[in-house]
Amino acid sequence: MNVVCIGSGYVGSITAASFAKWGHRTTIVDVDQRKIDLINAGKSPIYEPGLDTLIAQLVKDGLGKLTATTSYSSVSEANVVIIAVGTPSLKDGTADLKYVKSAAASIGTNLNPNRFTVIVNKSTVPVGTTDMVASIIEDASELKADENFAVVSNPEFLREGYALEDVFGPDRIVVGSNHKRARRVMRQMYSELLKHAPKVKYVETDVKSAELIKYASNAFLAVKISYINEMARLCESLGANVLEIAKGMGLDSRIGDKFLQVSSGWSGSCFPKDTKELLATSRKYGCDLSIVEASVTSNERMHRYCVEKIQRQLKTLNGKTIGILGLTFKPNTDDARETQAQYVIRTLLRMDSKVNAHDPKGMEMFQMMNEGLAVQYCLQAEEIAKRADALILLTHWEEYRALDWTRIFHAMRTPYILDTRNFLDGNTLRAIGFHYEGIGV
Repeated sequence: MNVVCIGSGYVGSITAASFAKWGHRTTIVDVDQRKIDLINAGKSPIYEPGLDTLIAQLVKDGLGKLTATTSYSSVSEANVVIIAVGTPSLKDGTADLKYVKSAAASIGTNLNPNRFTVIVNKSTVPVGTTDMVASIIEDASELKADENFAVVSNPEFLREGYALEDVFGPDRIVVGSNHKRARRVMRQMYSELLKHAPKVKYVETDVKSAELIKYASNAFLAVKISYINEMARLCESLGANVLEIAKGMGLDSRIGDKFLQVSSGWSGSCFPKDTKELLATSRKYGCDLSIVEASVTSNERMHRYCVEKIQRQLKTLNGKTIGILGLTFKPNTDDARETQAQYVIRTLLRMDSKVNAHDPKGMEMFQMMNEGLAVQYCLQAEEIAKRADALILLTHWEEYRALDWTRIFHAMRTPYILDTRNFLDGNTLRAIGFHYEGIGV
């Protein structure tokens, strides 16, 4: 098939590479010439483990005929056009659909009236967006939806850092459409995956349900994380161990052990944005989602709780130097949008602390997203310890286990570590001389 993917960001580049790998002739369209040049040179425009190698293989060997361009002209030859552009949050919490609307208009002006084309909403968008996209394309093309083209919902469920694993071995594929021909085209597009991964659940629903599934899933996971973090705070009050609590809970097949890991709170490019949009939609239609709202409030409390633990240890934060390990919301990604580090660092600076920070991949994005923050960014992780009064581990990068902790101990003014992920070897660190604390243990 001929597949066109609009957008070369996180979702777009991974989606396009996967369809090219499955044998479809795939074209990525983006307005950013720098990203286009990178892809055509066989390089990934984003950081995601394994993606550089995959794109290099596809471009070099022509396995999937992966190409990239700034022109929408390839839409006229496409069987499927995938919209995979950003949908950032507006101030009121709703999704900003300007990129989706722009893509839809450009698709409409390039549709071939003699070819039935399926347009796929892959971006995370609110309920009703599929109808909106169809209307925009009708206006731009003067063609008729469900006759000359059809718009379907096909939400993505990619975990940053594990996206290739998810795209080639997903739990499920959700396709929302009531159009029989469009459903057949979507099954054909995914046929190679379904042939090699027969355990994948292929779910066909109505459009609105498909649009809502992604939001409902992410909100539920956010609730689950907020819950185990609340248990961690209770464990500290009662003298219990949250690691044992999570283990015991996770063995219950009705609950499962995923997303029961304690942290300084959920963050990143998906959970904050998606919960905001879901809550904004529920208020607009008079349907309170009190559990989701409570999880947001609880999550903000967890951010504050981590700073309060540092404050209880140091008494005053005025003039103290705090080292931060990890700026991304999780390891194996460079995504530093709306991270827990952003909240913690801003709070520390408001309390007149000095902040040193390190992240293996996320420093450039974090600095770009937080211009003006008086943070000392360190190229080597050990540098954050220089005359530091405390270290906070926020992101559990594997390489942090292997740091020279003896060197760090001697560099610090006060050898205190707060491990918000219960990730490091506390016994070893205590043997060196650190005052080591986790959360809920």
